[in-house]
Amino acid sequence: MTFIVGENCIKCKHTDCVEVCPVDCFYEGPNMLVIHPDECIDCALCEPECPVDAIFSEDEVPEDQQQFLELNAELAEIWPNISEIKDSPEDAEEWNGKPGKLALLER
Repeated sequence: MTFIVGENCIKCKHTDCVEVCPVDCFYEGPNMLVIHPDECIDCALCEPECPVDAIFSEDEVPEDQQQFLELNAELAEIWPNISEIKDSPEDAEEWNGKPGKLALLER
């Protein structure tokens, strides 16, 4: 089993989660993070660290975010690894909880 990053990370991109990951399975895109499913060891340390509740266990992904299972696997193969916390975008809080952010995903 693995964890995935869902839609609410888009445009928020807090990196608190990467600091606690013991296997460095987070990858960074222009405006969100993803988890590499083959590297995640299901430790669950990242989930409570996400201030916008964008991390889910693969068996608890909301129905309307199922496409993020595939997106995390796909994008983790092409984006660079991230293992240290960085500053969040200045407008991150403005984007927290906004619906329809998938269309804003930058690859």
